[in-house]
Order: sequence, then structure tokens, then C-alpha cells
Amino acid sequence: MDLTAPAVLLSTISLLLLAFTNRFLAIATLARNLHDKYLEKPDEALLSQINNLKLRIRLIREMQSIGVFSLFLFVLCMFLIFTKHQLSAKVVFGSGLVFLMASLIISTIEIYISTKALSIQLSSLEKS
Repeated sequence: MDLTAPAVLLSTISLLLLAFTNRFLAIATLARNLHDKYLEKPDEALLSQINNLKLRIRLIREMQSIGVFSLFLFVLCMFLIFTKHQLSAKVVFGSGLVFLMASLIISTIEIYISTKALSIQLSSLEKS
């Protein structure tokens, strides 16, 4: 095993973490706005949206945490390759891939929840 695969994944994970952070910031802003609207005029629909956003924020936190851990494992893998511990490097690299896949699976779930919530909101607009 050489340094190429873990090194390439470092930039990939960095971009994923940036995308996750952007999603978090957008959802946090939306949650704050809905919270302010709810305080002005309590509405069950707003409360439902806020609860949906809380779930999505929790999922994004998990995606980020798992993504950061996979990044750590890839850096550790590079260190193990550098110190000529090939078997350990392969095990750590495989573990990093598993954690990266878990982060992507959670991301897919969050996207599904987001899409479903948006569909519900748009369908209520069509009924009006």
C-alpha cells in the first residue's frame, strides 16, 4: 500500500466536511428564523418544521463527527505507511473507508428527510 489512496481521500473528506458544514449553517439559519416566527405567532406547522430541523441538525452533527474520525483514520494510515507498518495501515485504511461510508449513508438519510419535508410543504401550498 502506498500513500496515494489515503492522500486522495483526505481532499475528498475535506470537501465533504465543507458541504456538511454548509448544510448545517443553512439549516441552523432556517431553524432560528422559524423559531422567531413561532415566538411571534405559535403555529403547529412551524413547530413540526422546527422538530424536523432539529433531527436534521443531529444527523449532520453525526455525519461530521464520523467524517472527522474517518479523516483521522486516513491520516493515521498515512503515518503507518510512512513507518512501514503495512498490515496495520491496511486495517486502519479499511476502517476509515467503513466510517466514510457510514457518514455518506447518514448524509443520504438527511437528504431524504429534507426532500420529504420539502414535498410536504409544497403539497400544502398546492392545497391552498
